[in-house]
Amino acid sequence: MAIFIDNDTRLVVQGITGRDGSFHTEKMAEYGTNVVAGVTPGKGGQSFQVATGASIPIFNTVDRAVRKTGANTSVIYVPPLFATSAILEAADAGIEFIVAITEGIPVQDMARASAFVRDRGSRLLGPNCPGLISPGKAKVGIIPAQITKPGPIGVVSRSGTLTYEAVSQLTQAGLGQTTCIGIGGDPIIGTNFIDCLQAFGEDADTEAIVIIGEIGGTEEQEAARWVQEHLSKPVVGFIAGQTAPPGRRMGHAGAIISGSAGTAEEKIQAFEKNGITVATRPVEITDLIKEGLGI
Repeated sequence: MAIFIDNDTRLVVQGITGRDGSFHTEKMAEYGTNVVAGVTPGKGGQSFQVATGASIPIFNTVDRAVRKTGANTSVIYVPPLFATSAILEAADAGIEFIVAITEGIPVQDMARASAFVRDRGSRLLGPNCPGLISPGKAKVGIIPAQITKPGPIGVVSRSGTLTYEAVSQLTQAGLGQTTCIGIGGDPIIGTNFIDCLQAFGEDADTEAIVIIGEIGGTEEQEAARWVQEHLSKPVVGFIAGQTAPPGRRMGHAGAIISGSAGTAEEKIQAFEKNGITVATRPVEITDLIKEGLGI
């Protein structure tokens, strides 16, 4: 099994004719993801040809794409100025799972979009995230497929780059993954750590979980408490930004320390206090997962 995406995913790409949209549509289709439609206003009626030989129809609106193709998932490769409208349009069209790759969306816009998505009963991943991949089933976003393999480990991370590093090391060690998911590091995101942990906890094929956090905010502390109270599967954690000076933003808009809140030390202590085994370096993650699984 997997979480959020699988063989039943029917994907519509918003911004399919743009530079990033066209490049990653090719990669997702090549991996075997069922890309059923694209959306670019003004280009409805055209089609997007992929190397596999498939012809993906392009629509002017997400609503029409959903009605014509039965799409249930969307991925957004739209510039920040238009990305909020793209999220709203997807939710309004009845898309169940929306993946926003776009970075640089204003916080105020995301506050409005997140509330709208929740009201429509949809799930949002991101923004400013690499998306997710369920190895052997589907890929939605920009995570490189070649570093993954099917297996029993769930991976959830705020850091895109460290997601790739951890997944690559797991794969090289023979530990495949059920789903690898990057939730994004902006101050306001849709799907959070607890959402993913709960989904992994309910997934019969996920035997252990890797959670990768970073400085800033309290998401990791809240997730740690949830793990202690609700999860029996082994969890290995890592916190990025351990050497960051107070007040310094480190890449992600949400990765900023204010006083004693959001420090790496505070998050590591929360992990350890709540039964999450902590890796001091990314290279230690695979050995700790093996220990947790008794292999």
